[in-house]
Amino acid sequence: MGSAERLPDVIAPGLRLLYCGINPSLYSARVGHHFARPGNRFWKVLHGAGLTPRLLSPDEDRRLLEWGQGITNLVARPTAAATDLDDAELVAGARLLARKLRRYRPAALVFVGIGAYRTATGRRRAAIGLQPEPFADVPTWALPNPSGRTAGYSLAQMVSLYRDLRAS
Repeated sequence: MGSAERLPDVIAPGLRLLYCGINPSLYSARVGHHFARPGNRFWKVLHGAGLTPRLLSPDEDRRLLEWGQGITNLVARPTAAATDLDDAELVAGARLLARKLRRYRPAALVFVGIGAYRTATGRRRAAIGLQPEPFADVPTWALPNPSGRTAGYSLAQMVSLYRDLRAS
């Protein structure tokens, strides 16, 4: 898959959890799998939190469907870094995401990136965790991005936050 192509969603109707990344990395778009960039802790976090029965590799991303989970992105355009996106793209992505949520009706939405969540929704003071207001009528979590570039949270801290999600 070329970097100009879009990374397809891992999605189905009625999922228990739909993870919403910010946008694909150039690497993920090239290899055709979500959270594939070396150093990204997404798969380790999911497994450590008990959300998957074993550690998955990025090329197994479609297996999430077996456990009632899926992945989409706020913005489809791959970039070298999420900071390459502008606020207007995030806001437009939120509108598209709302339509997707009405179509697929997951039980919960998990924004994987608190900063993108704040910008996309206009909820600038949102805190990590379950949000007091649903997004598009879907209970919504905003959690830290597990990218290796996000150094603000250790792997253990992220696993703990995602365990809270699992327990909900």
